[in-house]
Amino acid sequence: MSRRLFVAAAGTLLVNGPAWANARALVVFRDENCECCGAWVEHMKAAGFEADVRIDPLMNRRKTELGVPPALRSCHTAQIGGYVLEGHVPAAEVKRLLETRPQASGLAVPRMPVGSPGMEAPGAEPDRYDVVLFSGERTSVFATYLGDQKQVR
Repeated sequence: MSRRLFVAAAGTLLVNGPAWANARALVVFRDENCECCGAWVEHMKAAGFEADVRIDPLMNRRKTELGVPPALRSCHTAQIGGYVLEGHVPAAEVKRLLETRPQASGLAVPRMPVGSPGMEAPGAEPDRYDVVLFSGERTSVFATYLGDQKQVR
């Protein structure tokens, strides 16, 4: 291997290595009084993610620091692989985010839709909701769900 190729490969490992190594490690920030946050964490763990849950009494400040636009906010906020996750984002979409690595700040499920991961309510009609890819104030629909079922566009 040439020196130039070795230096380029080493630089790639230094930049990308930690994201790959911790691709399943979530840091979750939540209010201590919110029960649905714990249910979402259990959904993520069942999908193979690890979670470090941290109680944060200043959640709005945390969301602002992490760049979550006010219109996209929900109850809990997480970080994984260099991205921000806001609200009840399905694990399948987090996996797709980490596999495709789009240039964005993260994913959000605004508000708390009935039937989204952690917001299951047996007997209640599930909400239709979007999983939003965001970067600053720019947004696009990453996926659409009806409860726990992904909808084909």
